[in-house]
Formats: sequence, C-alpha cells, structure tokens
Amino acid sequence: MSRKSHIFSMFGKSPISPMQKHMAEVQACVVGLIPFFEAALANDWERAGQLQKEVARLEGAADDLKRELRLNLPSGLMMAMSRRDLLETLTTQDKIANKAKDIAGLMLGRKMNFPSEIGPLMLDFVKSCIDTTAQAQIAINELDELVETGFRGREVDLVESMITQLDELEGKTDKIQVEVRAKLFAIEKELPAVDVMFIYRIIEWVGDLADLAQRVGSRLELMLAR
Repeated sequence: MSRKSHIFSMFGKSPISPMQKHMAEVQACVVGLIPFFEAALANDWERAGQLQKEVARLEGAADDLKRELRLNLPSGLMMAMSRRDLLETLTTQDKIANKAKDIAGLMLGRKMNFPSEIGPLMLDFVKSCIDTTAQAQIAINELDELVETGFRGREVDLVESMITQLDELEGKTDKIQVEVRAKLFAIEKELPAVDVMFIYRIIEWVGDLADLAQRVGSRLELMLAR
C-alpha cells in the first residue's frame, strides 16, 4: 500500500481529518508539559525524565503525521481552501509540538530550578498557554463543518467567535508572562547569571506556545476572508 493510499484510507479522501488528527497529537504533546513542570518544580528529575520522553514521543508522532500529510496532499484540492493554506496551518500546528519538546528537553538537560518566588506562577503560565492551544484545536475541529458549508453562514460566525476567544486567551497569557518576568527581574541579581538567562528563555518559549496557537487562529481567519 502506498503512502497516499495509507493515509487517506485511514482518514478518507479529504485532508481535513488528518489535519485535525495532527492537531490532536500536538495538543497531547503540549498537555504533557503540565506534569513535566510539576515534576521539575518538585525536583523529581527521574519522573521528569520519563515525562520528557513521552513529550518527545508525542512530538515525533505529530511530526510523522505532518510529513505523511505533506507528501500526500493532493496538488489540486477541490475545496473552499487552498493547498497553501492547509500546509501553512499544518506547519504552524507542528511548531507548537516542536516548542513543547524543546522546552522539556532544555529544562531536563539543565535540571532547571525555578526560584520559589516564580514557580507557582510559572505553572499557571504553562496551563494558560495550554488553554490557548486547546482553543486552537477546538477551532481546527470546525474545519470540516466549514468545508461542508462552503465557508458561509452560521458556521463562519461560530468559528469567528472561537478565534475571538483564542485571541482573548492569548492576551491573558501575555499578562501572566509580564508578571513572571517582573518577578524574575526583582530577584535576578540573587541568582547565577547563566541560570537567569535560561529561565528567561523558557519563559519566552512557553509564551511561544500561545503565540503559535494564535497564529493557527489567524490562518483560519484568512481562510474565512477568502
């Protein structure tokens, strides 16, 4: 069985179901950061190592599905969206999983400790960003309905509402990120400079999860506008 027949025998002739499956894999990968951070904050590096492997496994599964879908996506889609729109949305989704893998890998590799002043807030920040990626998944799951309605009618209003909620969630993560940075700035002189540098990097990468989720919403918004 060829690659093309394999993937579309699993999900049908439309690429929408594989797109949605990919986003589900991405979200599962990102959700794995919650127990990972909990283990890291507790300095339980044995458990953190196990959880990092699971995050990496899920990222790999998402990457395999992305690659197969890219290779087999028909060049002439008779759909209300372009092949380019689908590929760019797929790429953005995949970047979310890549970022989750990078976060867990760096933290485990350095056995990063967060100061007690920011640890709980950092976990809240992670959860808030994951709420944002979850909202992006909800919006992606409406793609099949959008196609069926030809990107018209009440379904468009529903998805636009979802995208608005996505933007609001991303805005919330921005506020928490500012708060985390401010707390770290207040104590950074008491910490090793190298540690501070890597903590700021993790803060940035966690924020990227929400930013990328918002970009998924922006891709959908462009599809609605065409």
